[in-house]
Amino acid sequence: MKGGQAEAYAQRFDRVFAYIDKHLADELSVERLSRVVNFSKFHFHRQFSQYVGISVVRYIRLMRLRRASYRLAFEDHSRIIDIAMEAGFENPESFSRAFKHAFGQTPSQFRKRPAWQPWHEHYRLPKRERKWIMDVKIVDFPHTRVAALEHRGAPDGVNDTAIQFIAWRKASGLSPVATSGTYGVAYDDPATTPSEAFRFDICGAVPETIPEDNPQGVVNKTIPGGRCAVVRHLGSHHRLGEAAYYLYRDWLPESGEVLRDFPLFFNYQNLIPETPEHELITDVYLPLK
Repeated sequence: MKGGQAEAYAQRFDRVFAYIDKHLADELSVERLSRVVNFSKFHFHRQFSQYVGISVVRYIRLMRLRRASYRLAFEDHSRIIDIAMEAGFENPESFSRAFKHAFGQTPSQFRKRPAWQPWHEHYRLPKRERKWIMDVKIVDFPHTRVAALEHRGAPDGVNDTAIQFIAWRKASGLSPVATSGTYGVAYDDPATTPSEAFRFDICGAVPETIPEDNPQGVVNKTIPGGRCAVVRHLGSHHRLGEAAYYLYRDWLPESGEVLRDFPLFFNYQNLIPETPEHELITDVYLPLK
């Protein structure tokens, strides 16, 4: 398959993935999905399996379980029975069986103490590389005081750190998510850094210095102001690396710009679970001199 044809084929599948993400609560038949991109219903199942590596039925089940797992971890006020029904399961028992089969924990166990490593293993699907040009802008980012919780260790544990940071936000009231910017500072590339050496800060903007005697270990830091290249990523945080790699690999060599001595960072415009994955908006910043 030639380059242009391969890209067109990939874009058709991206429309399928986007449709699935948007309609996880609906009935998703093979015939319905094949019509989304005008594939033959007789061949779609095999085409999907060859392209993604798993069947369309299993992919949909995994995406529904992923959304449910986010709600279990981050929505402690939501009842498990409601999460099960909204994930397309007829009753809590069938939901519990499917969840435990996938992740080795029941929904109740996952809610109390999420085991993120087996969770991430189930979502290491083949990468869908994007080749189209992204819209990069150069902006002046303002000097920003932040409260930061430092994650140190395996990338799979970042969600646990996020839960701790949310707990600090709720307890302190010093960086309310509705009115304060939320950031992630990526010191290392998870694809090339040993797990034990990986560093990532989860941050919330604050107007002044915060007390550091808190049980979560949140500390004062700043994101320095200055010129940055920024590109907007739409969709799952699992694919944020695509925007970062585009900036480093494609945009930077041709731009003539020089990098500043501060890591790449993310500005999360909205967050799970309040926002469905396909509606997430994240600005990716690359600091420049």
